[in-house]
Amino acid sequence: MTNDRLAKLNQLLAKTPDDPFLLYAIALEHKKSGNLAEALRQLQLTLQKDPAYIAAYLQMGQTHVQAGDIAAGRLAFTDGIAAARKKGDTHAASEMEQMLGMLR
Repeated sequence: MTNDRLAKLNQLLAKTPDDPFLLYAIALEHKKSGNLAEALRQLQLTLQKDPAYIAAYLQMGQTHVQAGDIAAGRLAFTDGIAAARKKGDTHAASEMEQMLGMLR
């Protein structure tokens, strides 16, 4: 099922390569399948296309931590908190602050 979803998402992305939602969705599919390096690459592309895509920071932090890179996870959460505050998304900022606090 995940491979079918990934194939469909990639087909859509071929038509609209600058769509951050599609990049984010592809990242989540890779994360689900355990391909953390590709998930991180897709999340980075998501943030390059839309630096205010707050959920991508959260997923990036979690994925780095899952991959064992705590320092990179902290950085992603810290960047995400700043982006969320700038956007006025206090809920997302609070969620990432909690995750950051658990890493200390």
